[in-house]
Amino acid sequence: MISGHYDSMCTNVMNSECDAPGANDDASGTAVAMELACTFSKTRFPVTIVFMTVAGEEQGLLGAAHWAKVAREKSIDVEAMITNDIVGNAHDENGKRDASTIRLFAEGVPAGKEISDEWQLRLETAGENDSPARELARAIRDAAQRYVPEMTVKVVYRRDRYLRGGDHIPFLTQGYPAVRFTEAHEDFHHQHQDVRVVDGVQYGDLPEFVDFQYLASVARVNAAALASLARAPSLPTGVRIETLRLENQTTLSWLANPEADLAGYEIVWRDTTSPFWQGAQFVGNVTRAAVPLSKDDYIFSVRAVGSKGERSLATYPLQLRSPLPTLLK
Repeated sequence: MISGHYDSMCTNVMNSECDAPGANDDASGTAVAMELACTFSKTRFPVTIVFMTVAGEEQGLLGAAHWAKVAREKSIDVEAMITNDIVGNAHDENGKRDASTIRLFAEGVPAGKEISDEWQLRLETAGENDSPARELARAIRDAAQRYVPEMTVKVVYRRDRYLRGGDHIPFLTQGYPAVRFTEAHEDFHHQHQDVRVVDGVQYGDLPEFVDFQYLASVARVNAAALASLARAPSLPTGVRIETLRLENQTTLSWLANPEADLAGYEIVWRDTTSPFWQGAQFVGNVTRAAVPLSKDDYIFSVRAVGSKGERSLATYPLQLRSPLPTLLK
């Protein structure tokens, strides 16, 4: 799924009569979703892609919340949700231009009063940085590096910015992997402001403050990520890391994917302090494999690989525990 929101606001969100152009917040994200819908309509993909523009974002994420709630009620398998919100300005408040960076916000441990049993198991093995949202962010960053190298996707380990929120949040609340694109530098003179001039300074979210070249680059990053995800196999399920004995190699197992033309799987790893994957080993079309690295020193996951080399999202492994109390020493 990819989205933008087409409602806007000026200084007071309850003011229904003011001039609220909303050129950057969020006609920019809406334009990305619409342009990609036109572009992708010319190609067939093995999955359903939803291009969504919603209303009520400024009033409390209402449109996205409704869609996410209905999707959960109908058990729709949303593998990835990307929202574009404020993605059209490359200038900071001092006028400095950076047209090569886009931020991508990705939540770690889900916000809430209770932690699920699965998340408790993840936290026991330092899996807090391997939430589905952050695995999605890594995959988006990889796609951008490959196909849009002039753009840097700056992954931010947060649900969103302080005092702000976007249409990805209702999807996170429903348990779906969701992330948010936002420009690297924000000029708050042109967000949630009445259109006016004060001491020679123009306020308001006007089209003249949209950098259309930058916005086109953001659309290309979205296109690369969306196409890569849509052509990739489904992510592996039932992934386990064996903790059955003391050993210096790492063995993982998983359930077979449903795709008939799957090339196989690869095990990926990184240092526990590294944000992105540092190594990968293709292990063939099997459901159990080992790599000569200690599970104590690295973070591991498993990805499915398609017949043309497409990589799925990575799946973090839960422990396959040993019942022997001697391993607790």
